Amino acid sequence: MTTRHLASTLASVVLGLVWLAAVPASWATDNFTAVTATDKPTKKPKQAKAPKPPTDKGSAEGKSERDKRLLRECRGRPNAGACEGYAS
Repeated sequence: MTTRHLASTLASVVLGLVWLAAVPASWATDNFTAVTATDKPTKKPKQAKAPKPPTDKGSAEGKSERDKRLLRECRGRPNAGACEGYAS
């Protein structure tokens, strides 16, 4: 890299850092308002949450039923994915 390119790159980096530091600082000073204890809003009481309805598991299979089904369906397949541990 030539000296000219190095100086140009360094100047760009410095300008970028100055811009990044200056913008948030100006935002903070423009929006600042002092708040005293009398100015604070009062807290609203919390509302009670509605209870969750019970979830229906329906006709889901049990662990032993699942094991039997996987042994039956995975016979002769590669030992991977859903058939891992069930393939023969």
